[in-house]
Amino acid sequence: MAEEVFVSICIPAYKRSDFLVRLLDSILVQTYRLYEVIITDDSPGTEVYDLINSHALAPEIKYFKNELPLGAAGNWNESIRRAKGEWIKLMHDDDWFNNAGALQGFAEAARRSPETAFFFSHYRNVFLEENKSGVVRISSLRNRILQLNPKSLLSKNSIGPPSVIFHKKKPECVYDPNLKWLVDIDFYMRFLQNTKPSLIREVLVDVGIGNDQLTRDCYRNPRVEIPEYLYILNKIGIKSLGNIFVYDAFWRFIRNLGISSVAEIRNAGYTEPVPAVIRAIIRFQSFWPGSILRTGVFSKCLMGIYFIFQFPKITRG
Repeated sequence: MAEEVFVSICIPAYKRSDFLVRLLDSILVQTYRLYEVIITDDSPGTEVYDLINSHALAPEIKYFKNELPLGAAGNWNESIRRAKGEWIKLMHDDDWFNNAGALQGFAEAARRSPETAFFFSHYRNVFLEENKSGVVRISSLRNRILQLNPKSLLSKNSIGPPSVIFHKKKPECVYDPNLKWLVDIDFYMRFLQNTKPSLIREVLVDVGIGNDQLTRDCYRNPRVEIPEYLYILNKIGIKSLGNIFVYDAFWRFIRNLGISSVAEIRNAGYTEPVPAVIRAIIRFQSFWPGSILRTGVFSKCLMGIYFIFQFPKITRG
């Protein structure tokens, strides 16, 4: 590998050496070579270390064992912190490069657009237990919405998981260790405050989806989602709900978890004040049967009507 480092491939590892070997294999065949490989290991055992020592990529890997477990986001940050490259290619240990030219595709995009600090690509979801896969592409409409307001990601994560992004190293912008479910969206929103994302219209990454992933434990889990959504709302401010896509995200969050009272929010562990606009949405939704709220067209109509009603109050803060 050349001494110059343009890209740091950052791999926060945890236990799954059988998955990690697939990622390392995909790095080994990359045609682009101006990279370093950083692995930060949060595992209690030695399985990751043992794999690295036996892999053909071993001479190119900078391995660091975390003295204390850092957790998911903390391990991501540690991997990035140790990077020497100008550009960061975070890769989760259960994801891998789609083809031998994938890293070249990211690097060339950065060379062609030096004013851009954040890229993301199309990707392929691979369902590991089901032996099926499907390509995920952002629509032109969703891309336009994203360009106008990154907070729209709360309504739909049109970028994808962190393994599909490619960004300049910004030490001041890290993943929030207080989050698990919304940690990637929160990072994207903050990173994109002063820069526009650029889409690479190629499938460059395969994303492994399995039953043992952290996100499976978070999905529709009130004790995770309720505190995180309200924590995010405190971060972005109540006036952000004046964007209909952000408002829609919180409307669906309340509907999908079936929240019918502030007591349920307290039972989920959230202790901060619940904003009046959230209380009002809860009260309004409680008037309607769940079958109506779960019917897309009716729910959207009700959301739109109530958004118009609440908009003046939201914009006044």
